[in-house]
Amino acid sequence: MALSMHRDSPNKQMDASKYVRYTPEQVEALERVYSECPKPSSLRRQQLIRECPILCHIEPKQIKVWFQIVGKTGFRTAKSKSPCFVVFIFFLILCREKQRKEASRLQTVNRKLNAMNKLLMEENDRLQKQVSHLVYENGYMKQQIHTASTADNSCESVVMSGQNQQQNPTPQHPQKDANNPAGLLAIAEETLAEFLSKATGTAVDWVQLIGMKPGPDSIGIVAVSRNCKGVAARACGLVSLEPTKVAEILKERLSWYRDCRCLDVLTVIPTGNGGTLELIYMQTYAPTTLAAARDFWTLRYTTSLDDGSLVICERSLTSSTCGPTGPPPSNFVRAEMHPSGYLIRPCEGGGSIIHIVDHVDLDAWSVPEVLRPLYESSKILAQKLTIAALRHIRQIAQETNGEIQCGGGRQPAVLRTFSQRLCRGFNEAVNGFADDGWSLMGNDGMEDASMLLQNVPPALLVRFLREHRSEWADYGVDGYSAACLKANPYAVPCARPGGFPSSQVILPLAHTVEHEEFLEVVRLEGHAFSPEDVALARDMYLLQLCSGVDENSIGACAQLVFAPIDESFADDALLLPSGFRVIPLDPKSDGSSATRTLDLASTLEVGSGHTRAGEGDLNNYNLRSVLTIAFQFTFESHLRDNVAAMARQYVRSIVGSVQRVAMAIAPSHLSPSLGSKSLPGSPEALTLARWICRSYRIHMGVELFRIESQSGEAILKQLWHHSDAILCCSVKTNASPVFTFANQAGLDMLETTLVALQDIMLDKILDEAGRKVLCSEFSKIMQQGFAYLPAGLCVSSMGRPVSYEQAIAWKVLNDDDSNHCLAFMFMNWSFV
Repeated sequence: MALSMHRDSPNKQMDASKYVRYTPEQVEALERVYSECPKPSSLRRQQLIRECPILCHIEPKQIKVWFQIVGKTGFRTAKSKSPCFVVFIFFLILCREKQRKEASRLQTVNRKLNAMNKLLMEENDRLQKQVSHLVYENGYMKQQIHTASTADNSCESVVMSGQNQQQNPTPQHPQKDANNPAGLLAIAEETLAEFLSKATGTAVDWVQLIGMKPGPDSIGIVAVSRNCKGVAARACGLVSLEPTKVAEILKERLSWYRDCRCLDVLTVIPTGNGGTLELIYMQTYAPTTLAAARDFWTLRYTTSLDDGSLVICERSLTSSTCGPTGPPPSNFVRAEMHPSGYLIRPCEGGGSIIHIVDHVDLDAWSVPEVLRPLYESSKILAQKLTIAALRHIRQIAQETNGEIQCGGGRQPAVLRTFSQRLCRGFNEAVNGFADDGWSLMGNDGMEDASMLLQNVPPALLVRFLREHRSEWADYGVDGYSAACLKANPYAVPCARPGGFPSSQVILPLAHTVEHEEFLEVVRLEGHAFSPEDVALARDMYLLQLCSGVDENSIGACAQLVFAPIDESFADDALLLPSGFRVIPLDPKSDGSSATRTLDLASTLEVGSGHTRAGEGDLNNYNLRSVLTIAFQFTFESHLRDNVAAMARQYVRSIVGSVQRVAMAIAPSHLSPSLGSKSLPGSPEALTLARWICRSYRIHMGVELFRIESQSGEAILKQLWHHSDAILCCSVKTNASPVFTFANQAGLDMLETTLVALQDIMLDKILDEAGRKVLCSEFSKIMQQGFAYLPAGLCVSSMGRPVSYEQAIAWKVLNDDDSNHCLAFMFMNWSFV
C-alpha cells in the first residue's frame, strides 16, 4: 500500500498542507531508518536528508509526518505508483464518526436538560403557589383567632374549622347520577379536574421526599402528602418513550405493580371527545400474613388535552355510582382510591414528561395497631406504587434503546418476567388465597412466620441473608421425611442439611436501571441429604431476586425471594418462590422499646408497649420493621402429612436462625454505647476491650493502637474498627478453644457473625501447618504471655482459604491478672 503526497515540482516550494508522492526508493530508504529508529529526532532526520540524496527534495517536516503516520498505522511499504489516501480517509472517518456520536450524545443530554429545566420551572411555580396559598391561610387563621380572642369557645371553633379546611381542601361535590354513560362522563370530568389540581397545583400539601434528587438521569422529583385524607404520593420524571407507549405501559398495571393480584376491565365505554371510560375491579395482595388483602372498584378515564398531553385518571366508585352493592369478597377489605392518575406530556425532540399521583385510603383502622404504619405511610406508597411505575417505564425505555445488557443469553423482557413471577409467587404464598389452591391445615398455633424487628435495618438484614445463606438455611428432618424428599430434591428450597454445608456461588443475570433490584442464579455446591449421600452430592440451583438493599432508599421494602430450578432453566420453568420480606415502619419516638425481635402475633396479644425490665431506647427512636417469611414445598399427595411436619420443623428452624441473625447484626449491638450490655460469650464489651488492650501492652511493651481517649467506649470503638482481624478464644485444657469474640475485621475474615462465632473452634480454621505451629508455641504463649506466629493459611466458615502475613497470640488477663482468654491478631489477611 502506498503512502503518497502530492507535489507540483521538485524545485517549487512545497506546501505542507498538500500530499507528496514518495518513490519506491525513497520509501525503502525511510523504512531502513524506521527499522533502526522508529522515532528519529530532528537532528537525525536532517542527517538522513544529507546522507540520502534521493531525499534531498523532501522537507524535514514532511519526513516527520511520514514517521508519525507509519508509527500510528503500521503502513510502511509503497509498491504501487498510484496515489492512495486510505490512511488519511480512515483517520477522517474515525474522527467524523466520533464527532457524530459525541454530537448525538450532547443533543440527547441537551434535550433532557431542557425538559428537566422546564419540569423544575413548573415545579417551582407550583411551590410558589403553594407558599402563597399557605401564607394566605396563615393570615386568615391569625385574623380569625384575633377576632375571636374574646371568646374561648369561639376561638376553639375557629381553629378547628381552619384545620378541617386544611384536611379537606377540595370541596365536596354532590354525587352524580351514574346510571348512564353521561353520568359516568360527569364523574370522569370531575375526577380529571381533581387529579390535575393534585398533579400540578396545591390541592394536596406535598413534601419532597428526601434523597430523591432531580436530574436528567434520576428517577425524578418525588413528593409525599402531609395532612390529607388517606396517603398520597406524587412524582414527575423524564423517559425516552412516546406518550402513547407510556400510557399503554402504565395501564398494564399487572406488569409492574408487584402487589396487584388481578385487574379486570369490566366495561369499556367510548366518549365523544375521543377518550374511553373503563369500569375496573382490582385486587391487591396483603404485604404480611396478619392483615387482609385490599380490593378496589374504580372508574378509569383516558383522554387527551388541548396541548397534546395524555391523561389517565382514576377514582373509586360507590354503590350510587355503578359501584358494588354488596360487601367485598372473603379475605378482602374494600379500599378507596381518591382521584389519581398519570399526566403524560410530549417533549420536544422525543420522549415524555410524566406526572404521577397516587392517592388511596387503605382503611388502616381495620388492621392491628402495630401494622398500621404500613397502611398510613405515604413513603411506603411512593416506593411500592409511584416510584415503581417510573422505574418500570425507564427500564423498558433503556431495554428498547439497547442500553441494558443481560446475562444468561436471554432477552431483558424474559428476565423481567422471571422477576415478576418470583414476586407474584411469593405474594401468593404469603396470602394463601383459597381460589389459588391453598388450603388451611391443622396446626399448633406456631405457624405464623411474621416478626417485628427493632433497630435492624431491612437492607442490612437482607444483604446478610443473601451473602451468608449457611447462617440460616438449615433443617433437621426425620429420616423418613428425608427419604421421601430425596426423589424430589427441588421440593426443599435452599436446604442445607445439618453437618453438610454447601458453599454458594452467585451468578448475576440482570439488574434494574438504578440497581435497586438484582436477578441472579445461585449455585449451591455439593448438595447432599445425609452422610451416606456425600459421595453422590450434586449442585443445586436457585433463581433469586434481591431488592431493597440500598440503605439510602426511603421507605423501601427489602426482599430476598428464590425458587429452585434445574440446570436447563427453561423460560417456562416452574417456580415455587420462598423467601423473606422486610418492610420498614416509620420510626417512633416513644422510647419504650429496645433492640429485640418478637413474634408479631404475641405482640398483638400483649400490646406493642410490652418490654422487659431495664430496657431503654438506645438511639432516641426505634427503627422498626416487619419481617415476613414464607416457604413453599412440593409433595406427592400420599406424603402430604409427612412433608407438612417436615416443613413446620424447617420453617421454625429458619425463624430461630433469622432471629439470632437479626440480634447479631443490629447496629446497636456493635455500638460503643452498649456499655451496660454484654456481647455473646464475653464480659461487658467495654471491659473485654480494655482487657485486650491492657494485656497486649503488658506482654508486648507497646500499645495495640494509639488510644485517642481513655474512655471505655472509645477503646471499644477503635478495637472494633481495627484493620487487622482480632479474635478471642477460650482457654480450656480439656477441649478445643472456641471463639468468643471478634472485631469487624475478624468477622469478615471468618465470614460469620458474633452469634455464629461461638460455634467455631480455633483448630478448625487453621490448616495443618498452622495447627503444628500453634501446638509448638502454645507452652511459650502460656509461659511468657505471647508469641509470634509465621505467615500461613486459615479457612473461613464458608470454606474459603485466607492468607495472612503474620499472627500474634497473647494471653488476655482480667483485673485479677488471671487468664481470661487467648487473643489472636491476624495481620494483612486476604482471601486467596
